[in-house]
Amino acid sequence: MNTELLGVIGIFILTIVLAIPLGKYIAKVYLGDKTLFDPIFNPIEKFIFKISGINSTEEMNWKQHLKALLSINMVWFFLCFFVLLFQGSLPLNPDNNPSMTPDLAFNTAISFLVNCNLQHYSGESGVSYLSQIVLMFLQFVSAGIGMAAAAMIFTAMKERTTEQLGNFYNYFIKSCTRILLPLSAIVAIALVFSGTPMTFEGKDAITTLQGDHVEVSRGPAAAFIAIKHIGTNGGGFFGANSAHPLENPTYFTNGVELLAQMIIPFAMIFALGFFLNKRKLSNIIFGVMTVGFLLLVVPTVMSEINGNPAIEKIGIAQTTGAMEGKEVRFGPAMSGFWSIATTVISTGSVNSMHDSSMPVSGAMQLLSMMVNAFYGGCGVGILNYYIFIILAVFISGLMVGRTPEFLGKKIEAREVKIAAFIAILHPLLILAGTALASYFAAHDTAMGYWFSGNATGWLNNPGNHGFSEMLYEYTSSAANNGSGFEGLGDNNPFWNITTGIVLLLSRFIPIIGPLAIAGLLAGKKYIPESAGTLKTDTSIFGIMTFAVIAIIAALSFFPALALGPLAEYFGM
Repeated sequence: MNTELLGVIGIFILTIVLAIPLGKYIAKVYLGDKTLFDPIFNPIEKFIFKISGINSTEEMNWKQHLKALLSINMVWFFLCFFVLLFQGSLPLNPDNNPSMTPDLAFNTAISFLVNCNLQHYSGESGVSYLSQIVLMFLQFVSAGIGMAAAAMIFTAMKERTTEQLGNFYNYFIKSCTRILLPLSAIVAIALVFSGTPMTFEGKDAITTLQGDHVEVSRGPAAAFIAIKHIGTNGGGFFGANSAHPLENPTYFTNGVELLAQMIIPFAMIFALGFFLNKRKLSNIIFGVMTVGFLLLVVPTVMSEINGNPAIEKIGIAQTTGAMEGKEVRFGPAMSGFWSIATTVISTGSVNSMHDSSMPVSGAMQLLSMMVNAFYGGCGVGILNYYIFIILAVFISGLMVGRTPEFLGKKIEAREVKIAAFIAILHPLLILAGTALASYFAAHDTAMGYWFSGNATGWLNNPGNHGFSEMLYEYTSSAANNGSGFEGLGDNNPFWNITTGIVLLLSRFIPIIGPLAIAGLLAGKKYIPESAGTLKTDTSIFGIMTFAVIAIIAALSFFPALALGPLAEYFGM
């Protein structure tokens, strides 16, 4: 067990060490400074802009950024929806997988578009290779969208008074070509050499050690899995996701995939410090996020190591910890760490069955997504935290009797209203969706078109755990995570459509809000720092921000957690 814990600590420390120089590189990319890779990427980017007719040097204000962002996302949605709806009749389908139903295609297209990858289908049997390629494309561009939005926020924070906030397409293409693509290539190579398939051939027939003849799915998995983690997407090429022996073959690949999903969210925080030349501010932000992360990780890992108390009561030794739903090659400590990393980062990939986790672990996984402000996904993690900075500055200003200011700009009613709306939207979507589903389940409602049978039919587990499964599904959707408890029957019109709506609202409104706030602040008159200015790069302000996150984000969900995983824990 000590060896397992050393592995967890080693991967976490190594990710931080590598994220610092990567953050410096990302800052140079967005600032337009020279980098070592310019001779490689400059011609590629010039070609892309030439054939698309886009002027990448044209400055945009925040409204133009949003218009570009939303327009291209709409095009990608219809492209993906069409492919999924007709995949059974399209090429690159050697296993003859059928086309998706309209409601499932709607949910899947939206899910990959918004960087969530909530999969209501099984990877190897649910989609063709063509669909996998289209979904892989969305994994690139959805991550690039989040990073481009963060780059605009960085620019708005850096400039004193301006409405010119760089070019969205320039930020977006550079995010994909200079950051996501090379990192994904490195991870894909590591996976290929470790046994992950990379082929367009169909199923392979093999004979097992006990003499059974079986067919094993394969495909262009290594490339898909690499961007799945580098882009904090999380969708599994195979149904079992990163618990699958071809998707995550060894302890080494497990470490690679963990590092891959954490490194860009970590690096974006350090990139903020390098971009603004305010390293202390980025260190404070990283410190707050890390404290929150560790408060979630430690109880989870300890809970999984100690095993199931119900099994202990009947006198069965659990020397290896709680192994239900775990892979032996990873163990409970690494599986527990992964479960929090993937829910905090908003990747959503799994290397164990979250539905089998101990109640404390389930509560921490849910809380990771409910808070949705520690590290976060590619780019959008900074956007989520930015909202809490605005609220913390406003509350701090009220406490000391001064007009709230952040980086030399006054924060007024308009910015606070937007921030408050974004902060309230997250619990509203989760709790409203869960309340609706719980009402139908509690009354065993006949759902008609929405579900074949009564509502209790989508629950494999009654009581507190069944409630947790429904709560987890909407929480995962609202946090753009994509993981699930998987005891829920979710491939039906009710869950496909309702979670699809939550996915759309919870992705784009929390991007629109921070961009609007940053754009409004950028256009205001710069106020030089004085003796009375509230400093936002101090540990005191970090504690204040953490308190705001805890009060606004965490406490909103305590009643729901008490009905689900906490009630299950006290009932064991």
